[in-house]
Amino acid sequence: MASPQIKAGEIAGWPVLRIQYRTDADKLAALLPPGIDPGAEPNVFLSIYNFPVPDEPEYGIVVTVAADYKGTAGRYAIGYGIDQESAIFISRDMNGQPKYPARTVYYRTGDTIRARSMHQGYTFAEFEGTVTGPADELPAHEQNEWWIKVSRAVGGAEKAYDFAPHVVRVHSTNQTVARENVEGALLLRDSPWDPIAERLPQRELVASYLDWSQFTSRTISLEGPLDPDGYWPFIDTIGGSRWPGQMGGPVRTR
Repeated sequence: MASPQIKAGEIAGWPVLRIQYRTDADKLAALLPPGIDPGAEPNVFLSIYNFPVPDEPEYGIVVTVAADYKGTAGRYAIGYGIDQESAIFISRDMNGQPKYPARTVYYRTGDTIRARSMHQGYTFAEFEGTVTGPADELPAHEQNEWWIKVSRAVGGAEKAYDFAPHVVRVHSTNQTVARENVEGALLLRDSPWDPIAERLPQRELVASYLDWSQFTSRTISLEGPLDPDGYWPFIDTIGGSRWPGQMGGPVRTR
């Protein structure tokens, strides 16, 4: 099937650039708090997009990893780096969605696809590839994504919460409208603010493609609690992401 056509200048209807790669199982597991288990394969998923939110373009990159909760397969969200400040804090405070400010460049010229994401002056992910043609299958698929809603106690007392950590389940069903395969290369760069190259190193590029999908359903629900003491080592993160940090930023070594 040919890719959908949009009017010149239209911001709705852009495909999502989806990238899947294999990383080290032990490094993926180290990012998961107790109660969230590694998935069957140590896979990392990047979604790079431009989408109107609500009616202005939002460029972003989503980093998730294969992870299960109570035996249900899904993906644990490490971070949503977006360029719309208005959507960051309300999403994190209401649902635990790990959003933080980042800048993404993403475009297509002919059959060439280019994307890169930057945060605090560091470019941490780059992709360049060539569209090789439409995919043969247009699958319908179901997905679970895991977020964490949590609030530390006012005043910062050790192991104290105003709202103890709970898993948030984002359950969606999607119908693929069109898909184009992309042959390309993913480059992960060192960054203290987005340590994907260090903490989720790329060992094998599994797939990359342009995806036009439509939600057929999507629900966000509060699921079960996590052990509050077991979660405490994961409470300090870099900004609104789930990258391990210290006082909102990278861990300082000096």
